[in-house]
Amino acid sequence: MPKYIVIEKHVGQTPLQAVTAYKEVNPEFQKLPMAYAGRLDPMASGKLLVLVGEECKKQEEYHALDKEYEFEVLLGSSSDTGDVLGLIDWKEATDISDVRIKEVAASLNGPLSLPYPNFSSRTVKGKPLHTWTLEDRLDEIEIPSADTVIYKLNLVDVRHESVEHVYQDAIARIESIPTVTEYSKALGRDFRRSEVKVAWAVWLEHHKNQKVQIVRFRCVATSGTYMRSLAGEIGRRLDTTGLAYSIHRSKIGVYKSLPFGLGYWQKLFT
Repeated sequence: MPKYIVIEKHVGQTPLQAVTAYKEVNPEFQKLPMAYAGRLDPMASGKLLVLVGEECKKQEEYHALDKEYEFEVLLGSSSDTGDVLGLIDWKEATDISDVRIKEVAASLNGPLSLPYPNFSSRTVKGKPLHTWTLEDRLDEIEIPSADTVIYKLNLVDVRHESVEHVYQDAIARIESIPTVTEYSKALGRDFRRSEVKVAWAVWLEHHKNQKVQIVRFRCVATSGTYMRSLAGEIGRRLDTTGLAYSIHRSKIGVYKSLPFGLGYWQKLFT
């Protein structure tokens, strides 16, 4: 039996649901303990490193692994979750040049301090940030920041999409999450799905018949770098706002950084 496996988590799944689905089609793992080493948000997809059997006891040894992501930033919009699963807000649209976007991407390479998203599992005073947020008590705490390193942040492409297409795509992703009915999770109110969809409908009405700018990046970074926070910082440095329209984790391992933006993967979990 392997010490670990790497599975693909789909948009709409929690890590636990991804592991459960894997066990259903791989019965030899049914009775074995399994623990994922590094979470992925419900709206994110990609590689999930899952420890098997006795290796679960060594979970902390896997917490500092580097990651590669491909993610898209919807410019001119923001949300309280940092992705499409939040209450969306916006600034008036601006068309930002590829040159300016590349300049901002280059400025973000290196050590970077980013605030944890309000909707995250980061614990403050013994309670996850998402609970403080849902209880409307964020004013009682200071939002912590994560000190990370961006090894590489490269522009992949820039495109313009109709707001009608973006709205339909966002709603489909929101609806991909199974309905949450457990009483123990009542505070989360099924990810506030009804309120979020209303906010997106208002966004659509305001931007009717317009196009919005979506920028795709590839990022290699240290563990604990939230692409949702990075998307917001990219928007801020472009003098607008930004949310993570999509997030896909493509690699997990140990990355060796070299001068002049060079580097290579010393170890990859596949």
